[in-house]
Amino acid sequence: MSGGVVAGPDGLARCPWGLEAESMTDYRVYHDTEWGLPVRGDDALYERMCLEAFQSGLSWLTILRRREGFRAAFAGFSIAAVAAFTDADAERLLADPGIIRNRAKIAAAIGNAKVAAQWEPGELDAFIWSYAPEPADRPAPRTWADVPATTPESTALAKELKKRGFRFIGPTTAYALMQACGLVDDHLADCHVRRLPPPGPTTA
Repeated sequence: MSGGVVAGPDGLARCPWGLEAESMTDYRVYHDTEWGLPVRGDDALYERMCLEAFQSGLSWLTILRRREGFRAAFAGFSIAAVAAFTDADAERLLADPGIIRNRAKIAAAIGNAKVAAQWEPGELDAFIWSYAPEPADRPAPRTWADVPATTPESTALAKELKKRGFRFIGPTTAYALMQACGLVDDHLADCHVRRLPPPGPTTA
C-alpha cells in the first residue's frame, strides 16, 4: 500500500487502509472516528498500548473485531484492576476465545499494568505525550509511502518504556500507538479526516 487517498462510497477521500475491501465498514469507522485523534488518560492509553501489542504480527482487523472481548477480559482496561490479576486470571485469559490467546502478550499486558499502577495518576499520560513531536516539524504525508514505520521519537519512547519495566512495545509498536492516539497525525494531506477541525481529546 503506497498510494494516495481513495474515495469511498460516500465520496469522501480517505487514507487507503481505511477502505480495504474485505473490511471496509470496520476500518472506515475506526479511521474516521478514532485513528489519529487525541487520546488522553492513563487507562485509555494503557488500553491502546495493550491492543497495539496484541496486534503485533496480526491484522488490525483481528483486534478491532475482538475489542469488546478484550475490554471484558481485561476489566475495561482499568490499570488498577488488571494490576491485581493473579496467575489464575492469566490462565482464564488463555482460555478466553474473545481475545488473542498468546501467553507472552497476556503476560505483558498484566505486567505492564503492574508497572503503570506504581506511577502517580496522570503520570503515564504525561510521559507518553511528552514524546509527541511538534506538528510543525511533520509535513502532511501525500501518500502512504511517506508514512514511516518508526521515528526517533517512537524509538526513544520504546527504549524508555522498556527501561521502566514495560514489555512488548518496540519502536514499531510505539509508533503505531503514537499514530492511533494522536501524538502524530498521519492522515494523508487530502484525507477528509485531516481536514476536519481538531476535536477535543477522548479518554475512552
